[in-house]
Amino acid sequence: MTSHIDILEGIIENRRTVKPSEFSGEKIDDALIEKILSSANWAPTHGYTEPWRFTVFAEDGLASLGDFYSKLDQPNPDAEDFNEMRFNKLRNRALCCSHVIGIGMKRGNNPKVPEIEELASVAMAVQNIWLSAHAYGLSGYWSTGSLAFRDEMRDFFGLEEGDKSLGLFYLGKSASPHPKGRRISPIEEKTRWIKS
Repeated sequence: MTSHIDILEGIIENRRTVKPSEFSGEKIDDALIEKILSSANWAPTHGYTEPWRFTVFAEDGLASLGDFYSKLDQPNPDAEDFNEMRFNKLRNRALCCSHVIGIGMKRGNNPKVPEIEELASVAMAVQNIWLSAHAYGLSGYWSTGSLAFRDEMRDFFGLEEGDKSLGLFYLGKSASPHPKGRRISPIEEKTRWIKS
C-alpha cells in the first residue's frame, strides 16, 4: 500500500515546468482552480499576514491579459524597434491556457515582518499551487521577467502601492507526457552539516 509520504514525494519529484505552448487547449473547471487556490492559502505565513493575492484570468479575461501584457512590453507599435513577433507571442501566450493566475504580494502593516518574509510566503503559496495542479494532472508555468515586477502589473492586479506583482502562473493541460526530471548535482553537494 502506498503511504502518504510516498504520494507526496512522487508529486514533488514529478512536478515539471510545462510552458503554455505545450498545453492542449482543454479547459479546466473553475471549481478545480478554486481547490488549487485553497491549497495556496495553506502556505506558511509569519504572523498570519497571508500576503498572497491572486487575480484569475479566464475566458475573455485571457485576451484582456494578453493585450495588456503585450502593450506593456511594447506600447508603441510605430516605434522603430517594435518587434511584431515578440508582441504577438506575448499577446497570444495566455490564449493557450485554461487559466492564468496573476501573483501578487499584499504588504502587511506589521513592522516586525520584513518584506523578504512576505515574498517567501507568496513563493510557498505558488509552490502549493504548482504541487496541487500537478496532483490533479494539470500543468503549470510560473513566468516572471522584468515586466512581472512593474508597478503597472501590480495596478492591473488591483493591488496598491507597497504591494508587489510577482508574475503570472499559466495553467493548462499538457498536450504530451511531462518530461523526465533532472537535477545537475545531488543534494549532498548543496548541503553542509555541522554537528559540533
